[in-house]
Parts: sequence; C-alpha cells; structure tokens
Amino acid sequence: MYEFKNRIQLIGHLGQDPEIKIINNDRKLAKLNIATNDQYVTKDGVKKEDTQWHSVNIWGKSAETAEKYLKKGAEIYVEGKLIYNTYVDKDGVKRTRAEIEASGFLVLSPKPKKEPIAA
Repeated sequence: MYEFKNRIQLIGHLGQDPEIKIINNDRKLAKLNIATNDQYVTKDGVKKEDTQWHSVNIWGKSAETAEKYLKKGAEIYVEGKLIYNTYVDKDGVKRTRAEIEASGFLVLSPKPKKEPIAA
C-alpha cells in the first residue's frame, strides 16, 4: 500500500521543449511544463475550458530520453510523486512551489507537424 501514498498520474501537453540542466556536474535534469485541460458547462449552458499547468522534473537517463524525444506540443503521460520546494525569491519572500518528481513517462503523441504554406 505504500506505493499509493504519494502518487501522481497526468496526461497533458508540453508547453515548451524540455529545459535541460546539469546538476553537480554529473546529474542531468529535464524540467517540463505540462498543461492539463478540463472542460465543463456552466449553469448558463456555456462551455468552458480550465487549463492547469504542472511543473515536472525528470532525472538521469530518463532526462536524456526526454531531451531527445520530447518537443513542445507533444502529449505525454507522466507518473511520479508530488514534492514541495521552498525557496526565497528575488524580493526576499519565502515561496513554496509544488512539483512532480517523475518516475517515468510515455510519449502518447508527437508534436503535430504543420503543413508548409504555399505562397
């Protein structure tokens, strides 16, 4: 049962290409921003869409795979755990940020290719 205590699963689209960082000169980190969309109808019958953005960290060999295959717009499945990072911003204010520490991901659909426009 312990594996279910802190588990996140998301399906969404990448808002940008992965941001790649090297930590301590040897650990690769891929930082992703994933958008998930929910649709609903208001009591007035108006269709609305709610977009939530999620920060995802992918480490090591998986980060190398993310760097190679993930591009803005791709639909992916991410599984991991929720973590909270506390930091002090440039104005000296203490902030907390929720992030997903990925244990794995799957590419569900690549970035759609745009057809060339004839001039």
